[in-house]
Amino acid sequence: MLSLNKIFTRLKKNRSSKNSHSDSQKGGPLIIARPDHNISRKHISSAALKVLYGLKDAGFDAYLVGGCVRDLLLGYEPKDFDVATNASPEQVHKVFRRSRLIGRRFKLVHVRYGREVIEVATFRAPPEIEQHIDEQGRIVQDNVFGTLEQDAWRRDFTINALYYNIRDFSIVDFTGGLADLKAKNIRLIGHVETRYREDPVRMLRALRFVGKLDLELDDETERWIPKLAHLLADIPAARLFDETLKLYLSGDAAVTHELLVDYGVFDILFPQAAALMDEDEDDVHTLLTKALENTDQRIDEGKPVTPAFLFAALLWEPVNQLWQHYQAKNISVIPALQKAAAEVLAEQVQRVAIPKRYSIVSKDIWVLQPRLTMRQGKRAIRLVQHPKFRAGYDFLLLRSETGEPLTELAEWWTAFQVVAEDEQQKMVQALPATGRKPRRRRRGKKPVAKSE
Repeated sequence: MLSLNKIFTRLKKNRSSKNSHSDSQKGGPLIIARPDHNISRKHISSAALKVLYGLKDAGFDAYLVGGCVRDLLLGYEPKDFDVATNASPEQVHKVFRRSRLIGRRFKLVHVRYGREVIEVATFRAPPEIEQHIDEQGRIVQDNVFGTLEQDAWRRDFTINALYYNIRDFSIVDFTGGLADLKAKNIRLIGHVETRYREDPVRMLRALRFVGKLDLELDDETERWIPKLAHLLADIPAARLFDETLKLYLSGDAAVTHELLVDYGVFDILFPQAAALMDEDEDDVHTLLTKALENTDQRIDEGKPVTPAFLFAALLWEPVNQLWQHYQAKNISVIPALQKAAAEVLAEQVQRVAIPKRYSIVSKDIWVLQPRLTMRQGKRAIRLVQHPKFRAGYDFLLLRSETGEPLTELAEWWTAFQVVAEDEQQKMVQALPATGRKPRRRRRGKKPVAKSE
């Protein structure tokens, strides 16, 4: 496989002055012929190839574009493949039977082959300011179709504006993306402040690429992030949920989280947790860092990761502190925790809209924490059968590993799960008494004899 250095060495020998890199900055693209780069069709998914050839055979231009081209050049396996074309969304929809039109602000076509979905976008032109930009500078309508060159210059980062042409297997570079990849540089295309205002989520994408690809931000691309991070508060909470999963479930959560904190972005996404992190950084940071490291390790090992556990860790400290507050007001343990969890989640979903299918599980994980201390009688055996026991137990281990005085309890549950039932009974019987008197069974009143 050719490295980026080898690609540039070959280009210096083979390209003419017409296709020089300096020309790519002036509007003429740098064309990298198939012998001069490392992308092979055997590294492209069969579904993506079917879409590319389907459009080509229908008489349209078709290119792989964006992160898949970038990752293939870097030697990574892309998670998904995106296609750009001069066909309109309606024309694409007619070409592929198993496809559907999606989006209003940005109309796309999803083409399905088995479980794989290929996203197909029509070349975009720069949005018309009077009709498609709001007072904050955000793009509110982005269905102005254009040419390949216009599409390249309106993309976010140079490293995402590289196109793989299915007609001759060349790579087309209008913006200097290949040079930035070689220099390990993330550079926003165009006027940086304007591009961030058009879509503040680009700040999240920039930081995610730093964590994921081990690249560095261009000076101007970096300088504006702390200044404009507050604009993320105006992004729909549902969209920020999707972006949060990309940030924290990409396999580089620990590094990415540090970047979010350093650039002031975490304060916008998780303001409750961020406020406590500033007050008591060591305790909050230790548990969260350990949770993110564990998440990265599970992803690296190919093990499943649930977003519910991630959000349980991200929001544990706000919940924990509010829980202690309600207990101090003489609310009993579990109702106090349930009340704290409900309030923290209600505030959090205003910023990052955590779906109920995850927030309910996060609450289960939290409520299991005090229940795991209640082991007498038949409680322990019933608790092991709880559908969320394993997640609650893992969270208990996490708390123990990060300094809470729970080592003995965590070890007890670790042993209890694997021993036979008679041994479980002995372990429960060996527990110290709770000091609570057993409840007296209330007798029912005798029925009063009916008088005649």
